[in-house]
Amino acid sequence: MSQLTVTLVQVDLAWKAPEVNFSRIEKLLEATEDTDLIVLPEMFATGFIMDPNETRLAQEEALNFMNKLAESKDAMVCGSLAIEDLGKFYNRYYAVDRQGIQAIYDKRHLFKLAGEDERYEAGSQTVNFSCKGFVIRPIVCYDLRFPVWMRQNLPYDLLLCVANWPAPRIQAWDTLIAARAIENQCYALGVNRVGYDPNNNEYSGHSSVYDALGNQLVITRKEEAISITLDRLNVNAIRQKLPYLEDRDTFEIK
Repeated sequence: MSQLTVTLVQVDLAWKAPEVNFSRIEKLLEATEDTDLIVLPEMFATGFIMDPNETRLAQEEALNFMNKLAESKDAMVCGSLAIEDLGKFYNRYYAVDRQGIQAIYDKRHLFKLAGEDERYEAGSQTVNFSCKGFVIRPIVCYDLRFPVWMRQNLPYDLLLCVANWPAPRIQAWDTLIAARAIENQCYALGVNRVGYDPNNNEYSGHSSVYDALGNQLVITRKEEAISITLDRLNVNAIRQKLPYLEDRDTFEIK
């Protein structure tokens, strides 16, 4: 099978209110059928919280929610959570299906302007996981600005970024997602949030998907769940016609 149907869930996150956010996500997904992969924003349970003590707020409940959503929709569910693990705190990306957790990725680049680097531990490894034959590389928000991190261990078919990316820098978001698609010759997908947080940060969405040539396939600026079907054969055809990746520099980050 070469096709993958992905659903982008762009939601107005309630601050430190997991049950409210779970309910909003479920409502947005009510009309969604026959999807393979559901993508939720960064820290979808709480908003972009910076107090590590509050990472306990919803981590078990959020993972249970992801598992139940995966079962009810018969799909894989992705998104990041603020997590405590063995006394350390992480902005951790999960991929969950009916069988449970299939992949974990800890955000590598922590956002210093918000003090994230002072409160959370940075990840040290890239991760790939599979869904319906697609090889997927997860990243989280600020990671998007650092192309070398995504240039390792190619190839993959889909770069998948979850974020809380603020409105004043939304042009950078649009540009960077397209650039990552072009330079890695893959689909690139970003899921952002909308609304405001208590720090008066505005989020304007722009959840979007680009093909391996950098063409925008879909974008949304409002609270909604939208689906799109991707075809891995399109990625393969572009790489065969334009074999730029064969000339890439090889390296490994340690």
